[in-house]
Amino acid sequence: MKRQEKADRIAKMLQELYPEPPIPLDHRDPYTLLIAVLLSAQTTDARVNQVTPALFEAASRPEEMVKLKVEQILAFIRTCGLAPGKAKNIHRLSELLIERHDGIVPADLESLEALPGVGHKTASVVMAQSFGVPSFPVDTHIHRLAARWGLSKARNVEETEKDLKKLFPNDTWNDLHLQIIYFGREYCPARGHELAECPICGWAASQTRIRAERQASSKKTRKK
Repeated sequence: MKRQEKADRIAKMLQELYPEPPIPLDHRDPYTLLIAVLLSAQTTDARVNQVTPALFEAASRPEEMVKLKVEQILAFIRTCGLAPGKAKNIHRLSELLIERHDGIVPADLESLEALPGVGHKTASVVMAQSFGVPSFPVDTHIHRLAARWGLSKARNVEETEKDLKKLFPNDTWNDLHLQIIYFGREYCPARGHELAECPICGWAASQTRIRAERQASSKKTRKK
């Protein structure tokens, strides 16, 4: 099966499974979404949703966040991965939003990426979910699934994003990003997954890929 044929079939399946995928991070507006996505790096969405209610009760706008000390922000987010660095970035980006953008989150990818702690993926999520701009944020999970499904042979998330954007119409990107994430969580985990039994991997993954993951899984099991 050609790559484009796989992409078309996968898109149809994901649309049937998740016709209206919800945004997994709780937020009120572009600013709180930006903070939530920043916090989600190396942290589960569930964990972020546990810490942000108290944080946003204390400060839900840049003008309120800068009044908090970094140590106070850290106290709210301490259970998130990389919390000390994130606390500093949240405080500083809030300052820069006030200095550069009158306290408003810019609907501009380059301006977002210029903020501390905001990489391309985080900026793309905000552009897609707050402003409706077609974006295809690719994290390590989507990168893994794209490789499993034979949609990309790229070695990094940046190149995988380019490959996926070529395969899917841009008016589907924002939903597809979420649909792939939800599918991965429900059907296609990183570990303990038998590709041949997966609703997508079962027909999309090559036999070479299936054998390679089985071998890798066996080696990890033997080491234990």
